[in-house]
Amino acid sequence: MKQFTNKSLNSFRRVSLITVIAVYLLILIGGIVRSSGSGMGCPDWPKCFGNVIPPTNVDQLPENYQEIYLNKRLAKNERFVATLEKLGFKEKAKEIANDKSILIEEEFNPVKTWIEYLNRLAGVVIGLLIILTLWKSYPLRKYDRVIPILSVFNLVLVVFIGWIGSIVVSTNLLHWMITFHMMLALLLVSLLLYVYHRSGKLIQAKGVKMDVPRRIELVLMIGTILMLIQIVLGTQVREQIDIISASLGDMLRNEWVGRIGLEFLIHRSFSIVLLGIHILYFFWAFKYTLRRSQVNLWSQALMILIILEIATGIGMAHFGIPAFLQPIHLLLGSLIIGVQVILLLEIRENIQFRLNTN
Repeated sequence: MKQFTNKSLNSFRRVSLITVIAVYLLILIGGIVRSSGSGMGCPDWPKCFGNVIPPTNVDQLPENYQEIYLNKRLAKNERFVATLEKLGFKEKAKEIANDKSILIEEEFNPVKTWIEYLNRLAGVVIGLLIILTLWKSYPLRKYDRVIPILSVFNLVLVVFIGWIGSIVVSTNLLHWMITFHMMLALLLVSLLLYVYHRSGKLIQAKGVKMDVPRRIELVLMIGTILMLIQIVLGTQVREQIDIISASLGDMLRNEWVGRIGLEFLIHRSFSIVLLGIHILYFFWAFKYTLRRSQVNLWSQALMILIILEIATGIGMAHFGIPAFLQPIHLLLGSLIIGVQVILLLEIRENIQFRLNTN
């Protein structure tokens, strides 16, 4: 068992942790793509303008390149619409088929093209890391079969996320598809964190377990659900910003927030509710957990992230939605979900330990 712990397990945990960090970096890069308006920098997928390495000048493209890639996207959308209809999502299929915004084809912009291209390269790296994680999980099958099974599922999930990313491009950044793509990324992070935490149980437990009341777990679960809702609300605000930005030609940024309307008011008010729930959680966590325990330290990290998330939201609202704050705001929200998942796993482990020893 000692050889297994020191080599196979530690190797798996290192790769798993690197993969989690890489996914968060990809989320940050995705935020940069969105804030810079580079989502359609490459009109096709997985290649970029039909090449493994994208062009740097419009002269490298045929004169009718916009028509060429529009027709390719439309053909892909027809297949996607047919798939949705077969699965029973006829309303969504009809919505996509009749969406005129999909017909808009952007002009070539080398900066936006290469930003999107780097985003895709980062996605390839994630895929390779997921494959490496699966390979490293194989020796663990004798000790915990769930870990290799979940590693296989993560590989399937990352392939599905890549396919959804291609649909996001073919539908010309259809808003609800972007939201769905983001939720899948958060699911991937959560599963990777769970696998990493579960693999840690194969090491002899260290430290003192605490008698954590169930209400701490309950209030944190509520906070996690509210945070997911807040992220969805944030994507709706972002959708409105995209529409306003396009109508104003990316000018008059100071007026954008004032034109959003009800979506922004709901998103802002919801942050107050979210803060209140987590203050209650932090009070209980600080009261019932040992200082410098994993739960206590991660709880402090959670509160710092929530404060920073609210601060960046205030900064965007009062300073004309600076482009550099948008990906930071998105990353902080994703990190909050990750920390909440870690805390839920740690608290559940403490509760389970208490039940088993009573």
